[in-house]
Amino acid sequence: MARKDRVPNPPRKVQAPKRRTAPAAAADPAKRRNLLLGLAAAALALLAIVGGVLLLGGGGKSEAAVLQEAGCTLETFPADADSATHVELDAKPEWSSHPPTNGPHYAVPAVFGFYEDPVPLLQSTHNLEHGAVVIHYGDKVPDAEIQKLRAWYAKDPNGLLVAPLDDLGETIALSAWTTPDSAPGGEGGSRGRGYLAKCSRFEESAFDRFVEEHRYRGPERIPPEQLAPGT
Repeated sequence: MARKDRVPNPPRKVQAPKRRTAPAAAADPAKRRNLLLGLAAAALALLAIVGGVLLLGGGGKSEAAVLQEAGCTLETFPADADSATHVELDAKPEWSSHPPTNGPHYAVPAVFGFYEDPVPLLQSTHNLEHGAVVIHYGDKVPDAEIQKLRAWYAKDPNGLLVAPLDDLGETIALSAWTTPDSAPGGEGGSRGRGYLAKCSRFEESAFDRFVEEHRYRGPERIPPEQLAPGT
């Protein structure tokens, strides 16, 4: 019996190796660049938010907490009913705190600056009404602390008045008189509240926080440029 020749199978087609398909963003340089720029912008925005909280908000801590960590106390006092009253320079009003944070005062405020001699409290209380932060230091505060205070003042002196007040002893006191931004007082308006921080030492973060919270917020909103040293 004759053997039939086998018919060979046709050879398989050679297939080119499959290539992985790149993502659309990688395949398109413009889309990839825009994606990277968007991610970078989001990262920068997040860093700015975190930095703002740390710098302006004391890491999310309240003013009282920041002051307490620095060895300070914080008290607040309602504005006296007669806090808008002008009195003579030799008057002796009964303020609600010492040093005062609000109340009757002399008609002419003190010149803004850093003093080595006491300033009449009747005058510095008027500075508070204009939105100043007034800082007093006792006669037993070490010279080294006073020099730190002077250097800190020099960095941003606007709206600040610093003067000795002997009977504070070893204490540094920060005073402010504020009203809500929505309702500054002026004549006949809301007279706000007084704030008094007393510290056993100078601590920059605490002093910065007190100033940030209260400066330029007095019942009489005097423009900040009118609260410069020498005015």
